[in-house]
Amino acid sequence: MGRMWKLVALAVAGAAVLTAAPATGAADPSSLPGEHWVDTWTSMPQLTEPGNMPPPPYTQDGLVLADTTLRQTVRVSAGGKRVRVRFSNAFGGAPLPITRASVAFPEGGAAGVSTIRPGTARPLTFSGRASTVVPAGAQVVSDPLDLALAPRSVLSVTAHLAQGQASNALTSHPGSRTTSYLAPGDQTDAPGLTGATPVDHWYLLSAVEVRAKRSTAALAVLGDSLTDGRGSTTNRNDRWPDQLLDRLQPRLPGLALANQAAGGNRVLNDGLGPAALARLDRDVLARSGLAWLIVFEGVNDIGTAPATEAAQRQVADDLIAAYDQIVTRAHAQDLRVYGATLTPFGGNTSYDDPGGLREAARQRVNEWIRTSGTFDAVIDFDRAARDPAAPRALLPAYDVGDHLHLNPAGYRALAEAVPPGLLRR
Repeated sequence: MGRMWKLVALAVAGAAVLTAAPATGAADPSSLPGEHWVDTWTSMPQLTEPGNMPPPPYTQDGLVLADTTLRQTVRVSAGGKRVRVRFSNAFGGAPLPITRASVAFPEGGAAGVSTIRPGTARPLTFSGRASTVVPAGAQVVSDPLDLALAPRSVLSVTAHLAQGQASNALTSHPGSRTTSYLAPGDQTDAPGLTGATPVDHWYLLSAVEVRAKRSTAALAVLGDSLTDGRGSTTNRNDRWPDQLLDRLQPRLPGLALANQAAGGNRVLNDGLGPAALARLDRDVLARSGLAWLIVFEGVNDIGTAPATEAAQRQVADDLIAAYDQIVTRAHAQDLRVYGATLTPFGGNTSYDDPGGLREAARQRVNEWIRTSGTFDAVIDFDRAARDPAAPRALLPAYDVGDHLHLNPAGYRALAEAVPPGLLRR
């Protein structure tokens, strides 16, 4: 109690002068009751594959992003009057020196553009300093910045790396479905970038947080490419979590969303990114302002396990045990956990086997999700996406063409399958 009164007294004394992050050791007004930090946008950090590295000259032998300006746009979910940004070096092979960073509003409020509205750029600081070095394996959170951010608006984040990172192990999120830009030199505050190279990936950026009322809370989604949005439209933000936000937030203004999915991800074993069981603490339980979790993952575990009765029995058993572990660990953090049934892959050349063994494993897992009572509620994505005339397959109108991933109409069907009542405080 004494510490709380001390914080209140310090905050009252400094309220007239604090407009950005205080120096190290000073009181932070954002620690007062009545509000909290909430993740309004996230991306799951991954080790960048060779084919997703920045193009030359931004990747050299043992060095990336030297004297490079990196400008990226993100669409936030919940709004707020203060923001802070997280940069991740989770998979970096060397310390990450960020020389300068800023936020701004993109021209026209659009995603995937390289220009910012003149006069809107605001510098980010880190413990009161303009630059920072993120140790390998770590992350850094910027100081709070007064900035009115509207719900479902687009924010532009720009960083300059004068030295670059002395490694070819780079942290990114390849499946951004959003265009970012690389440009030479320090163009952090430039309204338009000179000599910019577009890339459809996010690099180094892992979260944007807003200071919001306690009634604002975030939904995290643990998933794979079906949540990361393969088959969605670049720069249109029409993945199913995006469309869920568009559908519900007018009625639930305090809803934030943290999409923690990655293409190729699995629950049990590492694939593209660490397994869900391995990354749960970092990507879900450590998130700011979280209240709910949707688990929609497991198709890649079934699809990559051998098409034998023994292997498919084992993977189904292991998935069921893993879901139980995820729920147990999330409940310990007072999260409500919702299980989504796995969608069909009938006809997919990689996952669908002639004997239907993988389909049998999917059906067994889905039956457990629906009936075990382990999850706080069940969201039946299987029913929403399948073809009633051929339940092993996606509805043709929703199929992007590979019989596994959905098009924007299919993702809309998933968004519409989530009952709004699950996300009320």
